[in-house]
Amino acid sequence: MAADQGHGDGEAHGSGEYVLHHLTNLKLDLQTMSIDAQAKGFWVLHLDSVIFSVLLGLLFIFLFRHAAAGATAGVPSGLQNFAEMVIDFVDTQVREIFPHADKLVAPLALTIFVWVFLMNFMDLIPVDLLPTGAAAVGIPYLKVVPSTDVNITAGLALGVFVLIFVYNFRYKGVGGFFKEVFTHPFGPWLAPVNLVLRIVEEVARPVSLALRLFGNLFAGELIFILIALLMAQAFNGVLGAVLAGMGVALHWAWAVFHILVITLQAFVFMVLTVVYLGAAAESHADH
Repeated sequence: MAADQGHGDGEAHGSGEYVLHHLTNLKLDLQTMSIDAQAKGFWVLHLDSVIFSVLLGLLFIFLFRHAAAGATAGVPSGLQNFAEMVIDFVDTQVREIFPHADKLVAPLALTIFVWVFLMNFMDLIPVDLLPTGAAAVGIPYLKVVPSTDVNITAGLALGVFVLIFVYNFRYKGVGGFFKEVFTHPFGPWLAPVNLVLRIVEEVARPVSLALRLFGNLFAGELIFILIALLMAQAFNGVLGAVLAGMGVALHWAWAVFHILVITLQAFVFMVLTVVYLGAAAESHADH
């Protein structure tokens, strides 16, 4: 009985280590300039998240620049068709949501949609593929899905947060912005209440953007890891083989469903960004 209990504890311990390993970033402590998986605090850089984010951003630029360079009025290539379809889709969304003609909003929306989609798409790569290759060359930890790192999603959301204020000042002016802050929605006599409500509203926007994307992708990644654990039971007899077969079926079923999730999350992040900028550009006096 003791031996069986020990074996069960060992399996649980090994499973816990496996999950924890896949959820740990490659951390660079900027104070000591060393790789430390236990490092915490402001001066810790998640190297894997940054590297994959930059590489996927460059991939987006390369693909769309290549499509633009090879654009033709004749029979378009598959890449040109895809790029035009995405651009038309994003442009339609912006025209329906944003109240003014603006040269920045549509390119920004396109960048957010494609970049976030590419970061989310990394979740469909088998969870052990790249980390195993990294371990073979001496890299102890590797998270390949940037949007499962709250630092990345918070960084994107903070960028949108700054742009909200830029558009407030651009379309309303400094005086118009502060007038709106202190007088809406209850009028000038309740200016302190208006200010508190406005602060809560402004803070809630980037927080909701960051946590919505992070939460959905982190949950999806965790499910893939748990399915991988199930598939690993192939080496534990007949029951293990049955569990492994179930794992393969679950993996493909979840992957197909997750394609919808990663696309929807990129779309939601893009649409909410445009909605927030549209609200910043539109004065309440217009209603």
